[in-house]
Amino acid sequence: MENTRVLHTLKEYFGFDSFRPLQKKVIDSIFEGKDNLVIMPTGGGKSICYQLPAILLPEITLVISPLIALMKDQVDGLTANGVAAAFLNSSQTENQQQEIFKKIDSKTLKLLYVAPESLQFVDRFLSDGKISLIAVDEAHCISSWGHDFRPAYTQLGYLKNRFPNTPMIALTATADKATREDICKQLNITSAEKHTASFDRKNLSLDVRPGIKRFEQITNFIKTRSNESGIIYCLSRKNTEEISEKLRRQGFEAEAYHAGLSPEKRIEIQDNFINDNSKIICATIAFGMGIDKSNIRWVIHYNMPKNLEGYYQEIGRAGRDGLPSETILFHSYADVVQLQKFASNSGNQEVQLAKLDRMKQYSEALSCRRKILLSYFGELKKENCGNCDICKNPPQFFDGTIIAQKALSCIFRLKESEPITLVIDVLRGSQNEAVFSKNYQKIKTFGIGKDTSWHHWQQYIIQLINLGYLEIAFHRGNNLQLTSLAKTVLFEGGKVQLAKVPDRKKFKLAEENDISESTSNNSLFEKLRQLRLKIAREEEIPAYLIFNDATLKQMEKSRPVTDDEFLQINGVGRQKMQDYGYEFIKEIIAFNKEKKTTKKRKQANTYKTTLALLGKDLSLEEIARKRELALTTIYSHLAKLYAEDEDVEPLKYISKSDFKAIKKAKEELGNPEGLKPYFQHFEEAMDYGTIRLALAVLEKEQAKD
Repeated sequence: MENTRVLHTLKEYFGFDSFRPLQKKVIDSIFEGKDNLVIMPTGGGKSICYQLPAILLPEITLVISPLIALMKDQVDGLTANGVAAAFLNSSQTENQQQEIFKKIDSKTLKLLYVAPESLQFVDRFLSDGKISLIAVDEAHCISSWGHDFRPAYTQLGYLKNRFPNTPMIALTATADKATREDICKQLNITSAEKHTASFDRKNLSLDVRPGIKRFEQITNFIKTRSNESGIIYCLSRKNTEEISEKLRRQGFEAEAYHAGLSPEKRIEIQDNFINDNSKIICATIAFGMGIDKSNIRWVIHYNMPKNLEGYYQEIGRAGRDGLPSETILFHSYADVVQLQKFASNSGNQEVQLAKLDRMKQYSEALSCRRKILLSYFGELKKENCGNCDICKNPPQFFDGTIIAQKALSCIFRLKESEPITLVIDVLRGSQNEAVFSKNYQKIKTFGIGKDTSWHHWQQYIIQLINLGYLEIAFHRGNNLQLTSLAKTVLFEGGKVQLAKVPDRKKFKLAEENDISESTSNNSLFEKLRQLRLKIAREEEIPAYLIFNDATLKQMEKSRPVTDDEFLQINGVGRQKMQDYGYEFIKEIIAFNKEKKTTKKRKQANTYKTTLALLGKDLSLEEIARKRELALTTIYSHLAKLYAEDEDVEPLKYISKSDFKAIKKAKEELGNPEGLKPYFQHFEEAMDYGTIRLALAVLEKEQAKD
């Protein structure tokens, strides 16, 4: 396909001047008739890889997608861009389906989205040659090795056998090596070209915190983000409901979402979130795959996820538009125990436990989080990222040998038969029933760590587990057990380096109390955001389908006031310029005019303040000090006041000799524009303020003549 035509289509329908990494390579491969497997992170631009070819290919493109919400979102976005697209599923009426069948027959559709369960509805329309491309979205769903296996996907293997001459593209955001191989095998595209984009989402900050006072931390965090959308992921349905209720009581727009709700209620909650009617969703992992919302600014994990694939996909729902977005993960020992039980009762128990262990290592790491995350997906990064909690606040290490000896000795004397909570109680000399019932108050290590807080002991023991001195015997009531490495510390004089535990105050997440102009209610971005919301509600579509936040930010920066300037903005295609350009340009012009008026008003006020001080017979130097302004600024105020016929006496502040010299220079230099020629004429011996004031007097005299 001709490169110029492809680039023109990209701008015309999607509003972009250039491709992101890998997109062009995948698209060229499709035009060559090849099968493709595309692993590209959420927000990396997977959809364009098949949507753009679909516009240029002669026949329809069939897209297999797992969720109705996801299909609807994609179709709404394509329609807004002027692309003929539709989705078909069992929830539609017979009349609605017939309308789509007519469009298929008349070849007026470019893309048709179908759930795997609904393929039989279009079977009679399909024959080799009538489909130009088959796209399988969320392709990890086909693999039992994947983190979101869906049995309905397993039927898709027949498509390649039936349409051997039709190129197929499988796309997913997260898949390890085993899952990638399984996807190609199950779809019968073993010779597919494999494209793996960088998993490095630089715009996402990665923050991992111990699960201490989680709700307090969350509320502190979202208080400064009242206009932003976010997701809080929880392990249990109960947690989603409790947290959303507590947030509502504090005045936040929050709803709970989980599989226990009716389908109608889930759709309602999801639509409210997509359409910005509610800002916060507290959800189990049942929520998210169908969300194509580009302006989610933060994702919080209330509990530790069960594997890094799921975690990566879930945090990837933030910042799809490329703007800075935040992710926070809370983790605790209790999370590990609960997830261990889940994994033990699942299929592929060994694999699930291994993946949980990697998730745990990530959560408790003391090195750059992004390097750990990327290495899991086979991408090695040498430099630290600078945008995770470890890089921003590197841990400080100290000689923790005595602390380690106390903990290890206590566990040894408890005969390795107790979990972490009781070990800490014994170390701290707690006088409770659990300790007394087993006579642990009589052992030698009882109370040897009473000068260390419970929280600090917990963090030190977790570090000892991560360093390999201890292990958790999940099959024995989660008891702590010594490893062979522990013996080197207890009996052979081995040394242990531990990281200092951060002060709890550092867990306060509301550090950004200052609201910048770009997020304030008076900024152009906010004006454009409100206009976008108004249009979205009138058209009954999600606001981000009109323009995403990144596009609005560029409008704020560039301030286009003509159609041609508006078309230069990334994310503005021809159709959207025609549909929305007039209203957005009008808003930008009005904002610019208002800004100029405000600036003039502020200037008038500052001039009046200087005038009032002049009336008190203060010198210009005294006025400058009082107003904390430069002396040259006060001179300019005086010149402006004189030009506007205010009652001031500029010659009072200029010597007669200086005034004559400036008047002579004006004639000799031929009345030049600006002050610099005068400044240079006097070899920088005459200050700018005196020159400005003298010229104001001379100009007024000249006007009278």
